[in-house]
Amino acid sequence: MEITRSGSLPSAKGPEAWFTGTVRIDARFAGSDGARVGGATVTFEPGARTAWHTHPLGQTLLVLSGLGRVQREGGAVEAIRPGDIVWFAPGEKHWHGAAPHCAMSHVAIAESLDGKVVDWLEKVSDEQYEAEVA
Repeated sequence: MEITRSGSLPSAKGPEAWFTGTVRIDARFAGSDGARVGGATVTFEPGARTAWHTHPLGQTLLVLSGLGRVQREGGAVEAIRPGDIVWFAPGEKHWHGAAPHCAMSHVAIAESLDGKVVDWLEKVSDEQYEAEVA
């Protein structure tokens, strides 16, 4: 058993190449001894979001607080709220982030395949982000 105490790891800033706006990454975790699962708690300030991306084995989001937005390629922008669980299928192009006037935090969980967890793509445009929410 291993316990990582809250606050024992420093917060990290979401890299500008992968995020728009202010994003904080906390409580990072990764499997060991052959386990492939890993993740982190991610907090998006209002208007902040990921770039488009995919995951080779999919991704699960557990929304903790605030109001967020998600979109898969070809689909509508959808609102997400605390308690919502979002699943993106393997290879599904998508993005996620906060609503324009409200922060959002989620736990992001994904498995690695051959050491790769995510493929980062182009940034989400303001027009895509500001589309009407379904």
